[in-house]
Amino acid sequence: MGEEKKDKVVYLIGSLKNRKVIGLAKKLRENFPTWEVFDDWISPGPEADDFWRDYEKERGSTYKQALGNWAGKHIFEFDKHHLDRADIGVLYMPCGKSGHLELGYHLGKGKPGFVLFDEEPERWDVMYQFATGVCFSHDELLHELNKIKNGN
Repeated sequence: MGEEKKDKVVYLIGSLKNRKVIGLAKKLRENFPTWEVFDDWISPGPEADDFWRDYEKERGSTYKQALGNWAGKHIFEFDKHHLDRADIGVLYMPCGKSGHLELGYHLGKGKPGFVLFDEEPERWDVMYQFATGVCFSHDELLHELNKIKNGN
C-alpha cells in the first residue's frame, strides 16, 4: 500500500494470543530492512476468533454456516492473500490448527517455511520435518533467514 516493493515478504504465522509475534516482527524488520515482515493479522487482538464465534452463535449460525458468511470469508481471504504473496513463512509456536494449516499450505506451494520454538516442546512431533527448518531461538531463525538472503 504505497510502500516500495521489498526484496522478500516474510509471513509470520501464529496465534492471536501469542503477542510475542509482534516483537519477533520488529526484530526481523531491524535485521532485514529490505524485506517486508507481515504480521498485520494479529492487530484485531487475542480474542478476535472468540468474538467472531460468539457473534455467529448469537445470530444462530452453525460453524459450517459461519465459515461461509461474510466475516468468515473475508478474514480467510485476507490471510490467504498475504500467504500467497509471501516468499517465506515462519510459524511461531505455540500455535493452533490454523497456523499449522497455513504453514502446510505455504510449504505445499514450494516455498520455504520455518517453525520457531522458544523452548523445546513437552510433546515432540516428527512431522515438523516437513518444514524447511526448525529453530529454537530468534538468533537461530535469523541465521536461517540470512542463508536465504545470501543465496545459500
